[in-house]
Amino acid sequence: MAPRSFWKGYLKLSLVTCPVAMAPAVSANEKIRFHTLNRETRNRVVSQYVDSVTGNAVKEDDEVKGYERGEGDYVLIEDDELDSVALESTRTIDIDVFAPRDSIEWIWLDQPHYLTPDDPVGEEAFCVIRDAMAATGTVGISRLVMYRRERAVMLEPRDKGIVLWTLRYGDEVRDEAIYFETIKADKTDPSLMSLVLQLIDEQTKPWTPSMASDPVQDKLHELIAAKKKGRKRPAKAKPEAEAPPSNVINILDALKKSVAAASKAKR
Repeated sequence: MAPRSFWKGYLKLSLVTCPVAMAPAVSANEKIRFHTLNRETRNRVVSQYVDSVTGNAVKEDDEVKGYERGEGDYVLIEDDELDSVALESTRTIDIDVFAPRDSIEWIWLDQPHYLTPDDPVGEEAFCVIRDAMAATGTVGISRLVMYRRERAVMLEPRDKGIVLWTLRYGDEVRDEAIYFETIKADKTDPSLMSLVLQLIDEQTKPWTPSMASDPVQDKLHELIAAKKKGRKRPAKAKPEAEAPPSNVINILDALKKSVAAASKAKR
């Protein structure tokens, strides 16, 4: 059974409108979470804001946001002032522009959500918008209030539905040139390239979700199960110190050995 949607509203393109429902495409609900307890009483502890100078607890009504304009000097911003500059919350995804899908790089994509029709009557409108984007290789761009923030969103056709991606803000993505500009752009040695291509071919497998599994979660489940039964999990053995890799290597020899090892493992 599909998870319940957390948002319902309308998908709108010009005069075409249809009711839609949205649910997060990813979930961390299965991850083990811990509470912080008082070891002596085993009661949960609660967080509380404390004045950094006086050490006194701060009442909720006295909490206010501040923008630091100098050391220890803040401009106070009230909640109603923040509300005045926020985008008005709306339940309509109004597509006002389209962009070629291949013009939006992966680094701009933030969180994916599944968008589906929420009414059989509006399903035809939903499907024609989806199929038109797929046929033209485009995605829809809109704006929406999600998670209490105004977000730019991208609508991408996928199979029978649409994936709605929240997009990172323009000032969040750093310029890659700053980091890559010192890397030498010389052509690689053809003989080395040939061996690396062979190594990639030997180690290529179809993608499965197990490639991105979380072994720590499995070990946590084992630990909790053992503690429930009153058993203590043996302490983790200290790993042997690894010898630092040599800075002087023969890349050609190393690649030949790597290809031979990969070929042997594949058999």
